[in-house]
Amino acid sequence: LGFNKKEAYLNEFNKYKKQLVKNYLTDTKISDQLVKEAYDRIAFDVNIDHVLFFLEENVIDTLPAYNKALEFRELLLNEPDFTKVKSQVHDGKTIVAEQLGYFTGFKMVYDFESVAYNTQVGEVSMPFRTQFGYHVLKVNDKRPSKGYVSAAHIMVANNQKDNTVNPEDRINEIYKLLEEGQSFESLAKQYSDDRSTSNNGGKLKEFKSSQLGSVEFEDQVFALESSGDVSKPFKTAYGWHIAKLINKRAIGTFEENQSRLEGQVKRDPRSKRIDETFYENLKKQYNIPKSFDLSYFETILDDRIYKREWSVPVDLDQNRILFDFGDKKLTYHDFALYMESSQKQMAKGQDYKSFISDLFKNYFKKRLMAYHESKLEYINPEYASVLSEYRDGLLLFDLMQEKIWNAVKEDSLGLQKYYQEHKGNYIWPNRVDADVFSCTEKDKIKEAIQHLKEGKDIENIKEDLNSNDKQTLMITSGLFTNDHRALPEGFEFKVGISKIYMEDNVYKVVNVRDILEVSIKTFEEAKGKVISDYQNVVEQNWVEQLKQKYPVSINKKILKRVKKAIVK
Repeated sequence: LGFNKKEAYLNEFNKYKKQLVKNYLTDTKISDQLVKEAYDRIAFDVNIDHVLFFLEENVIDTLPAYNKALEFRELLLNEPDFTKVKSQVHDGKTIVAEQLGYFTGFKMVYDFESVAYNTQVGEVSMPFRTQFGYHVLKVNDKRPSKGYVSAAHIMVANNQKDNTVNPEDRINEIYKLLEEGQSFESLAKQYSDDRSTSNNGGKLKEFKSSQLGSVEFEDQVFALESSGDVSKPFKTAYGWHIAKLINKRAIGTFEENQSRLEGQVKRDPRSKRIDETFYENLKKQYNIPKSFDLSYFETILDDRIYKREWSVPVDLDQNRILFDFGDKKLTYHDFALYMESSQKQMAKGQDYKSFISDLFKNYFKKRLMAYHESKLEYINPEYASVLSEYRDGLLLFDLMQEKIWNAVKEDSLGLQKYYQEHKGNYIWPNRVDADVFSCTEKDKIKEAIQHLKEGKDIENIKEDLNSNDKQTLMITSGLFTNDHRALPEGFEFKVGISKIYMEDNVYKVVNVRDILEVSIKTFEEAKGKVISDYQNVVEQNWVEQLKQKYPVSINKKILKRVKKAIVK
């Protein structure tokens, strides 16, 4: 029938496949470990002193920098006063020494965070490298997290455009107004210099202990005990503040944080560990050698690479195999073309060997992952089963749409014939042609009844009983069956003005103009239901034809065993 070749089907199927495959190109074990590790870390804050020797990422000979970092480590081990260490080594350019204070999970790059949390209190780490350079850190303290807090603040900035304003005096004036009973939110809107929060009454986004850049501010807010408590004026590096506690909450259990942490881990660079582990396992699965001889590619590069003008030599053998796995073969020419398209990635001063090595790692990883993805349906039964279900479901939907649903809608003669043969299935029950008046004020309902008796029309009654700025009376008009939600419960079908009903604190009265007896719906009135019923009949007939054309035999013994296994 060719449904599997249609563009709409292929687009929809490939879109789903792309989403599904992501769940099978990852190491779930490592992912779970990282999420649990993240929870263990956010449950504690760590306080450190830190020395950094800046080093560019592309530097290959790092031994001099490492040795320098070892000297810093000796200083930290032998000098308990960090201010003295800082005075000896800090220049703010190539070497930075700083007291970072407390921080928590996800606040630093992952490698830095890992060393900080894995180093015992009082100990100094060995030098370690991140993208910034070599670090050495000393862990001063670890404490349980204080949890999360919601707060508001009023801030008077240290730097004022008006030289006559003294920040400390101004914050004390505001504090007196609070003591006199004025609203914290109102004062924040009027006087706070924090424009990002002032319009919202000074309210800050919820934050965790050790999350903000101001220790003084955090200490003041977490010291407040009950919702609504207000601090006395205090100073930070940004200015003078008054803080108000809105709410405090604990970190919570792992289960309470799990979903949020899973999202954070996926968005964080630490998720690369998941990809790296999965990639290493793939290399073992496909028996990939630990290294490749790439020396040939050094011989075909020249200085044009630094100008981004290098191109693949025309005499390069296009069929020479560089590597293969399974039925996939990649040639020297394939990788050379990749080098040509990626030459912009060459760093200033980088040598040919390291450039080729870096490119090959990315190139090979992409090709291996793509190959594994192409074979996944044949080597992973779970993935194959889920994909097959979706493929069959999508094809069946398209088939049903063409053979049944759309075909029936377009079969006007068949629909009319089916309607004529089954008119008895499409019946209107007793209905009333009426106006339903609803109002929360009984006197208004009585006025409406009086207007009806006087013969006034609906529009005049609305105008008389509803003022310009107040809608007190609602009127619903139309044909209603006895179960219609507009009619009051227990309503009696009778021409004329009904009694007053009370329902859900609303008074109702119904003016019945006419009662319509049981009648057969016209084709147009019943069309939606007719189409649905006719589709079911056509579908049943089609299924019966398929059964006759393709007999199905069920092994009842095996089916019975399967049922027992499922129950167990």
